[in-house]
Amino acid sequence: MVAHLDGPSLARLRLAISPAWEVTSWLRAALSRFGHPVHGDPGPAARAALRHPDVALVAELVTPPGRVGYTPDLLTPKPPRGPLDAIFEQQLAAMAATPANEVATQVNERFPTDATPTRVRAAVEDGTLARRVTDGLRHFWQTALAEQWPAVRATLEAELAVRATAMATAGVGSMLNGLHPKVGWTGRSLTIDSSYRITTALTGAELVLAPSALAWPQVSTQLCDEGNAVLVYPIGAGPADQRRAGRLGDLVGASRAAILADLDVPRSTGQLSARHQLAPATVSYHLGVLLRSGLVVRTRERHSVLYRRSDHGDELVGCRAGQGATRSASRRNTA
Repeated sequence: MVAHLDGPSLARLRLAISPAWEVTSWLRAALSRFGHPVHGDPGPAARAALRHPDVALVAELVTPPGRVGYTPDLLTPKPPRGPLDAIFEQQLAAMAATPANEVATQVNERFPTDATPTRVRAAVEDGTLARRVTDGLRHFWQTALAEQWPAVRATLEAELAVRATAMATAGVGSMLNGLHPKVGWTGRSLTIDSSYRITTALTGAELVLAPSALAWPQVSTQLCDEGNAVLVYPIGAGPADQRRAGRLGDLVGASRAAILADLDVPRSTGQLSARHQLAPATVSYHLGVLLRSGLVVRTRERHSVLYRRSDHGDELVGCRAGQGATRSASRRNTA
C-alpha cells in the first residue's frame, strides 16, 4: 500500500493514542481461543462480556482473530485533539453519529454479497447499528479493559515520547522510517507492506499515527478517507523479543531476561510490572540486579524513574551496540 502525502498533510501529521482501537483489539483477542499473542488470556470478564447482545454485534463486525481483513472504520474513528481522558468518549460519540448510509456502505464492504449476519443486517435496516455498536464497545471497555487501562496508557505514552523525541532530533522522515519494519518513507510517500495493493493520496489532510499495545502484530491503516486518516502500528514484545529472552534465560533467569529484552525503550517499574504480569516488588528486585550488573541504566523524568538497556545490555541481548542516546528513537519494533 502506498499513500502519497503532500506538504500540508506532512505538516499536520500527529501522534495520538486511540482508545477505540485498543478496546476493539482487546475484544478481538477475547474472541480467540488462544487469547492475545503477547498479553495472553483477556480473562473471564472479557469472555462474559461477549454474551452482551451489543458486544456480540461488534464481534460480528471485527475481523476474526488470526485473519487479515476489513473492520468497519466506524469502530475506530480517528482520535481527536484534546485531553486523553476525553478521547474515548469523543470517539464513541463519533461512532454513534455515523450516518446510516455510511454504516451500510461499510457493512457491505466488510461482508461478501449475501453473507451479512442476520442480526447485523437487521440493525442496519432499522438504523440502530451505529448506536448499538457504540453501546457495545462502551460496555466491553467498562467490563474488560477499564481496570487495566492505566497500565496500557502508560506504555502508549512512553512510546509517544520516544517517537516525539525521534521527530524532534532526527526529523519526521527518520521517525516514519523507524515506526515499524513494514512501514517506510520515501520522502514523498508512506509505504506499508500489506496484502492490499492500494495507492492513495492525502491532500491537506491530517494523518494520525497511533501506537497500539493490543493490536500486535498487524500494522493497520485507514488512509482512503482523508477525514479519518489513521495509521496504527503495534508496539510490545514480538517473536524476536521472545526468542532473545529465551536464549538469555539460561544466563540471567527467565524473568530478568524478559525484562531486559523489553528495555529497548525507557520503561518504569510500573510499566514493566503490567507488561510482564509481575509484582512491582519483583520487578524492582530484577531491575536492581540488572542495574548492578551494568546491563541497564536509569534516568529520572519528573516523578518517574525510567530504565533502559545499557550498551552492555544491548550486546548481551544481541542488538547493535554503540547506538548511544538515540537508540530509543531509532530502533524499530518487531512484529
